[in-house]
Amino acid sequence: MLHADSGAITLKVRSSGALPYPSAMDLYEKIRNLPTDPGVYLYKDADGKVIYVGKARNLRARVRSYLLEASQANAKTGTLMREAVDLDYILVDNEQEALALENNLIKQRKPRFNILLRDDKTYPYIKLTLGDRHPKAFVTRRLRKDGGAYFGPYFPGSLAYRVADLIHRCFLIPGCKVDLNRYHPRACLQYYIHRCLGPCVEGLTTTQAYAAAVRDVQMFLDGRSEELEQELTVRMMQAAEAEQFELAARLRDQISTIHQIQEKQRIASASEEDQDVFGYHVEDGLLAVNLFHIRAGKIVDRREFFWEEIPQFGATTETHAEAAGYDSPEESSVPASREREHAAQPVSSPDGHAATLDAAAFFAALLKQMYIDQRYVPRSILVPVNFADRESLATLLREQSGHRVEIAAPLRGDKRSLIDLASQNAKQSFVQRFRVLEPSQRVIQEALADLLLLPELPRRIECFDISHIQGAETVASMVVWEDGAMKKSDYRKFQIRTVKGVDDFASIHEVVTRRYSRLQSESASLPSLVLIDGGLGQLHAAAAALEALGLATQPLASIAKREEILYLHGQEDEPIVLDRRSPVLHLIQRIRDESHRFAIGYHRKRRQMRDRDSELLQIPGVGERTRQRLLTHFGSLSEIRKASLESLRAVVPESTAMAIREHFGAEPKSTSTLVTIQPGSLSSA
Repeated sequence: MLHADSGAITLKVRSSGALPYPSAMDLYEKIRNLPTDPGVYLYKDADGKVIYVGKARNLRARVRSYLLEASQANAKTGTLMREAVDLDYILVDNEQEALALENNLIKQRKPRFNILLRDDKTYPYIKLTLGDRHPKAFVTRRLRKDGGAYFGPYFPGSLAYRVADLIHRCFLIPGCKVDLNRYHPRACLQYYIHRCLGPCVEGLTTTQAYAAAVRDVQMFLDGRSEELEQELTVRMMQAAEAEQFELAARLRDQISTIHQIQEKQRIASASEEDQDVFGYHVEDGLLAVNLFHIRAGKIVDRREFFWEEIPQFGATTETHAEAAGYDSPEESSVPASREREHAAQPVSSPDGHAATLDAAAFFAALLKQMYIDQRYVPRSILVPVNFADRESLATLLREQSGHRVEIAAPLRGDKRSLIDLASQNAKQSFVQRFRVLEPSQRVIQEALADLLLLPELPRRIECFDISHIQGAETVASMVVWEDGAMKKSDYRKFQIRTVKGVDDFASIHEVVTRRYSRLQSESASLPSLVLIDGGLGQLHAAAAALEALGLATQPLASIAKREEILYLHGQEDEPIVLDRRSPVLHLIQRIRDESHRFAIGYHRKRRQMRDRDSELLQIPGVGERTRQRLLTHFGSLSEIRKASLESLRAVVPESTAMAIREHFGAEPKSTSTLVTIQPGSLSSA
């Protein structure tokens, strides 16, 4: 039996053929000889990279369906089969194991023909650090196998912080960052405002009392409210009998809080069970999905997912029943034609060609990535369309969570109304994301291309700046803007090698030459625009460097610092003056300012390196330790230069002090006035 978990998976795949990149006939022969057992199959391209992962109850029947003429007529399936040159497979015992393994492989390999979930939103948990001597309780979004107890997730996220605050106030278990594995001289503020038992100071609480409070918190978070209320009542009565009235009052308050929460839960338990409801909207090759989290009959949170192109590949069908979205023909209680209306929606792709969202395959992949290996799965999951793996996935999630899980695609009634509501919200999310925010970036790119006469929309802009102080430590920077954002991984620093003194024009010429001669040698693509921080002189220097490299047609512009005027190479006589509120100007300014910031930072670092190699080390008798002692005592090299011989003698031996004075010149003249007092008069010399 093969077991798959969320960690790294070591797989032994069965693969035939000795050649690393088999021919098409080798691939087809391998497909025809596949076993008929359940398993997972992996298509690979010529580079050996996995480009698609799928699962099947019958590997041979499933994978052979890709060879059918009807399947390859589909553009996406045809593209996959044209790029696939090899196939590996992994056998498992049943379809549930295949689902889990498929999900793990997709998350690990990220094949481009699979539907990938792109979402960084996680919900919070409350963690009890049971491995510590004095456990804490705090909110976290990261689950680790560290011996701690995690409770949640909480919807919405603010609920976790409210529960944690209640724990601090009622049970006095802290969530601070103080190391509680050792004692400290005094307690922090949390103890004095009665939100902590004070385990950080010896004698403020006992190990038994603290352990009892931690046990109460565990029972509270586990939902064992009635049991906890009974236990606290007994302890309250015992404290009252022992005349420990302060402790009895605190226990009374805890019982009151738990009783109130318990009453709310009783009311909520009469409502609907926990549900997750999906809705989607697709248009012009763009897709938006909304997910409603319903807890105790109330919508407590909403998540948004976006895809800027229709997912490239949907699984091909194994049987006619699966084409309609069901595991068996008898399972459907609605006409297959009506189901297919929801399962496949033709839309227009950005290039004007017809594109189809296979909604059934999409939601099958989405639900697998969202719920497999998750700590919490709701009892009911509502999706807009049915899909082939619905029952198998529900069985796997039921085994994983330990409770009943229903995955349904209702076509009528209240549940369908919830899906329609989620779809309406998905449409609003679509409008806000793609019709308001995204086009604005494209409009800016179009305006910039029109303004600077670029042959195409600018996707990549490289900007250069020079930094120095009176010619010392001259450096240059290059920053990159790509597809709407600064791409810091492509930033570059340059130390000027051939230019002496202050010559920004020659420095720009050197840097541009070095940058684009390297791109030429690497056969790399050139940017859409080269932007220079400076005026006409810097622009002409960069143009000369590009022309010397045979790149005279490379789009080139500069922006003058103070006037914020744009100069375009070839049209220097017609400078471009943009409105101060122009988004195009703001974009160019943002790129220019980032280049300046990056250059200043590198220049500062070079100065620090130079200062560390101080001229003090050139003086006889001054080593690294003496140099450090002098800098620590006087504060800077300039103060050492002005120090008197007597001041230096207080720090270093006389011979070294004299050598330092000789190095920096004659003894500095005293600025004080010598006053000579004679009987009966005052005179100064």
